[in-house]
Amino acid sequence: MWQYASRRLLLFIPTLFLATIMVFALFWIVPGDAAMMLLTGDEDGTGKVTTADIDKLREKMGLNRPIHIQYGAWVWDLMKGDMGTSLWYKNPIIDDLKERFPVTIELALLAILMAFVAAVPLGIISAVKQDTKIDYASRVFALIGIAMPSFWIGLLTIYALAYGLDWLPPLEYATITENPLLNLEQLFFPALALAFHDMAFTARVTRSAMLEVLREDYMRTARSKGLRERTVILRHALKNALLPVITISGYQFGRLLGGVIIIESIFVIPGIGLYLVDAIIHRDFIVLQGVVLLAAAVVLVLNLVIDMLYGILDPRIRYS
Repeated sequence: MWQYASRRLLLFIPTLFLATIMVFALFWIVPGDAAMMLLTGDEDGTGKVTTADIDKLREKMGLNRPIHIQYGAWVWDLMKGDMGTSLWYKNPIIDDLKERFPVTIELALLAILMAFVAAVPLGIISAVKQDTKIDYASRVFALIGIAMPSFWIGLLTIYALAYGLDWLPPLEYATITENPLLNLEQLFFPALALAFHDMAFTARVTRSAMLEVLREDYMRTARSKGLRERTVILRHALKNALLPVITISGYQFGRLLGGVIIIESIFVIPGIGLYLVDAIIHRDFIVLQGVVLLAAAVVLVLNLVIDMLYGILDPRIRYS
């Protein structure tokens, strides 16, 4: 197990290094000029400032240096815990992320928890009751959930709450430490909108994995020993069917970090989604780099954790 874990850790380091290169390259791929945007408020307002002003700001921002020098300085600052200062808000990015990222993580965790708790039992029942009315209803639900994007579900949720129930969550955000009940009230419906698609997809994957496991020989052996059907399903079938479910849950969690951008905008939640939207509008490329790199690092760490869970749940996949 230790050899397996060490190899996964060794793969994690170059992958993270490659992620920093790709994130840094985003600034050079996106069209426009950050210095001009800061001075004029748009990308075409060259007549409002002089070329000397633009060159002076580029020198101050370090944009006149060779790209490899800029990348090296950026990575060195990252290693020291410095993600830079926002060009628009003039605040240290690390301070803004410390305030906003826990909000996004809480929303994503609540959504993935909702999806997992509802989808796994639904997938198990659908597999055990294959080709029954329950199974058909579950499959229809899964198809509807997969077909509907999260932002559309969020808009429908807002419409139903506002016009159907004449109620909306409070707009002033409260942290979970300050007021847990108000915090849950504010995040429940956004998390539900995010979880609906994941719930349907996870239920379908759980059903497929359970159907495959239920046809294995060891399942017949377990039943021939006289074990109760519940024990056979939960202890033998579910444990072996969890690998693809864990895989898809990890993928869904990474996808949620991108999906919260729209949901946070719809429900006015002060997470990294709104932060990223503001950075895009103001072409604050330093904030963009910080947020995207943070999301990439979270996904990489999540994949590493999933790999570790693989080794725990199924020793056959460990490296020899």
